Amino acid sequence: MLQNTTRAHLALLATNIIYGANYIIAKGIMPNKIGPSAFIFIRLSCCVLLFWTFKLLFVKEKVAKKDLLKLALCGLFGGALNQMLFFHGINLTSPIDASIIQTAAPVLVLIFSFFILKERITKNKIVGIALAASGAIFLILYGNKTQGTSSFLGNLYVFLNAASFALYMVLAKTLMQKYNALTVISYIFLFGFIYVFPFGINDFLNTNFEAFTTSTYLTIGYVVLFTTFLAYLFNIYALKYVMPSVASSYVYLQPVVSFVLVSIIAFLFVQSAYAQDISFIKILCCILVATGVYITGKREKKPTK
Repeated sequence: MLQNTTRAHLALLATNIIYGANYIIAKGIMPNKIGPSAFIFIRLSCCVLLFWTFKLLFVKEKVAKKDLLKLALCGLFGGALNQMLFFHGINLTSPIDASIIQTAAPVLVLIFSFFILKERITKNKIVGIALAASGAIFLILYGNKTQGTSSFLGNLYVFLNAASFALYMVLAKTLMQKYNALTVISYIFLFGFIYVFPFGINDFLNTNFEAFTTSTYLTIGYVVLFTTFLAYLFNIYALKYVMPSVASSYVYLQPVVSFVLVSIIAFLFVQSAYAQDISFIKILCCILVATGVYITGKREKKPTK
């Protein structure tokens, strides 16, 4: 029998492989088959039903009224704004760019923790933040000058998505300690759906569903069932047995998965636009971001007396 910690690491591995594949899978049907806002509307509405069904069946827990405002803020940054920014960003830019920029999220969590939770920033963290930020910022600016599917605006959206999700993680920290994770996620998706509804309902109603193919439905199903529902459940399970810092370190797998999938599509299926997405500059940016986040999470040696 596998130990709980081993299962937790396998869950985190599966989660980040799912996320890494999502960059190119979700992009595959936007905007030709469905617009980003309509896609988010479908994702949130389906997952609200899934999460609340599981909550009502397995978690009999009430939320205090005083915590509803914090849950509403978490729903804004972790359920609505980050998804709107991500899907509109990936619609405009390269899957590789998006996956690299996303790895800056742990550093952004650290920055928000410093201002909100008063967490101490060490020398390692300062150096790490500088390296990761330089890689992400350079890649955002580079997206406006390169060929392929890169885009300055798309890269900026993805970066703001990472910032939004990082802020959500800091705000949700106290809630995750107080309530069952499934309870928190259920309310986050409920509030997120409420925020997105006015922006997504028209695009959803105007979507030409007759043009959908089997591939389109499979892509939407992947995003709903794997990228959202299963990935969140895997994370919930893993966080019972490993520290959040360990869980967040798995984000470095996402650019690797994205690089592999883009390379397969570019060279096996002769997609020239994706082939142009792979460049030395982007590899360098990936190394800068990954190195920066590694240094940020590295423990400093205590001075010997």
